[in-house]
Amino acid sequence: MAFSEFEIKRIEKVVGEAVEKRRQPVQLRNELDIGFRIDNQTVFIFERRPDWRDKTQCNEFDNVKLTYVKSQKVWKIYWLRQNLKWYSYEPDPTANTIERALKVVMNDEFGCFWG
Repeated sequence: MAFSEFEIKRIEKVVGEAVEKRRQPVQLRNELDIGFRIDNQTVFIFERRPDWRDKTQCNEFDNVKLTYVKSQKVWKIYWLRQNLKWYSYEPDPTANTIERALKVVMNDEFGCFWG
């Protein structure tokens, strides 16, 4: 089941604030930017870069996947490996709140999300 409208607005606010702190300065955003999208019970945080063949087009590359499991009331934290498969983020695979999940992601203790 997807998030309610209230939950979506709250998630957009919290994730938007976290992403904004991580974004490049305005003059560099044409070359590298980050954003997010909500898809059902999952929040994806991605990098946006110009296509190397056609600079008028941009490509988005997912870095972070946060999935809310309603029955467990937890956010599961995943990172995308080079084999393009999502893996649970160790040592913090879950968080009780979206704020805690974002703190883990933004701190990126092992360089899985931001290199």
